[in-house]
Amino acid sequence: MSIGILGKKLGMSQFFDENGRAVPVTLIEAGPCRITQLKSIDTDGYSAVQIGFCNIREKLINKPAKGHLSKSGDALLRYLKEYRVEALEGFELGSAITVGDFEAGQKVDVSGDTMGRGFAGYQKRHGFSRGPMSHGSKNHREPGSTGAGTTPGRIYPGKRMAGRYGGKQITTRGLKILKVDSERNLLVVKGSVPGKPGSLLNIKPAKRVGVHIPQGGGK
Repeated sequence: MSIGILGKKLGMSQFFDENGRAVPVTLIEAGPCRITQLKSIDTDGYSAVQIGFCNIREKLINKPAKGHLSKSGDALLRYLKEYRVEALEGFELGSAITVGDFEAGQKVDVSGDTMGRGFAGYQKRHGFSRGPMSHGSKNHREPGSTGAGTTPGRIYPGKRMAGRYGGKQITTRGLKILKVDSERNLLVVKGSVPGKPGSLLNIKPAKRVGVHIPQGGGK
């Protein structure tokens, strides 16, 4: 079982199970990732494995990052991610982590940034109902009362109002892997994952195996 892997969302499709039912799935191009650093308790105070993903041109990376990556291989990588581990046995600097470390039927947690929708109003952001649409109404998509004027004389923190919507990192837990394609570095995952096609994803073995539970805000 892998510690985790970085990947890119390709989009959604459908997968037909053994009963002929169409199941909505997400296609993820995961890895191959390279182990770029091993952190131990002696040197860093904790044990962790750092991996890198997605090649990048030399002109787009600075010298400190280039020197850091040169210790594990020649290819320059755009994204780095660290995973805490109990022990470093079995991990080797410069070795690859691929989709072959996962298997069909395994449950995973997928993290990513949701699609950003910019500044959104009350109905779109929180699902508020609108006001009357009849002639003369001035409360079509307004928030309504936000609190008393004299006492407390202010709006309490956390009040649901218009503002920035989306663009937050969330984790969708307990997604089932339906298929692993090692030749094309593909994971076929049941259901939807955060973000739009092309966005970066972090795929880890599920911490708790259960129902599909979206965590965090935004869609």
